[in-house]
Amino acid sequence: MYNSWFGKFHLEMHWWHASHFPLWNRPDLLERSMDWYETILDKARELAHSQGYKGARWPKMVGYDGIQTPSPVAPGLIWQQPHPIALSELLYRATQSKSVLEKYQSIVFESADFMVSFAHWNEEREVYVLGPPLIPAQECHQMNDSFNPPYEVEYWKYGLELAVEWAKRLNIEGNPNWEKVSRLMTPLPHKDGVYLAHENCPQTFTEKNHDHPSMLGALGILPGKLVDETIMRKTLFKVRDEWDWESSWGWDFPMCAMTAARLGERELALDFLLMDATKNTYLVNGHNYQRPGLTAYLPGNGGLLTAVAMMICGWEGSPEDECSGFPTNGKWTVKWQDIHSYL
Repeated sequence: MYNSWFGKFHLEMHWWHASHFPLWNRPDLLERSMDWYETILDKARELAHSQGYKGARWPKMVGYDGIQTPSPVAPGLIWQQPHPIALSELLYRATQSKSVLEKYQSIVFESADFMVSFAHWNEEREVYVLGPPLIPAQECHQMNDSFNPPYEVEYWKYGLELAVEWAKRLNIEGNPNWEKVSRLMTPLPHKDGVYLAHENCPQTFTEKNHDHPSMLGALGILPGKLVDETIMRKTLFKVRDEWDWESSWGWDFPMCAMTAARLGERELALDFLLMDATKNTYLVNGHNYQRPGLTAYLPGNGGLLTAVAMMICGWEGSPEDECSGFPTNGKWTVKWQDIHSYL
């Protein structure tokens, strides 16, 4: 539509653009973009190896050729690394096809190889940790003093567990470090009963309560295997009450809705989807408006579709009643067709 962020692909946003396709019974539309990872796999390997890591490190901001663009953020961002694993899993669950397992095997396995190489062992605490250096999905943090952001830590555990499962499905021996690192990932950092933006950020809700409240992504987008639901519920309400919503982005609202749905906060899930905020505006043509000059923000659209599918058809372990993410107060009647449950 127009040249937004330097005319480049931003791979951390691929999940938001495309995760909804299998849920809405259109897995072929996700496959059209997944094949591209195979074309840049050699460059992703080169990027990882140039930094002393194994496997393939997916770049952040690239052209069609997969070459990383100079950026103050790109070297530190890591949340795009498990995306190809999670997206491949969505395709497999939509198709149950062994050909999908075989087609994306190298992408899943080499993503996981980088992830175990990137995590490092904390001898004192006897856990694997992330960073520094890294920049969380909430990009307003410094690369050299940020570590263990909750969303990324949970995504590391989840992505590595999926890689282990893929090897089992293919009846081959995977990297034993996938299971080891996943099992020994650090606990999610919290203080005063709420999750922090990262372990070195006690000022999460005073100085850093803007941009993405990405700590919520550890439960909602992800299954939250490291999450304490009491702490996450308190975090969710604190974000609702204290976040600067005018500085957030279009995908933050469905992200929060998915967290609320998993916590059983059905009314709150809808409150987030329907929040009256500038960047939660949808124009008459359907585009998610953000600001002048950015009137079409497709991650917001994609996030809305993913959240709605999840709230309608549920997720693994969700309540068995229909529309498990919608209120049961009798005010909502939901009809749907060809929508599938989330991970």
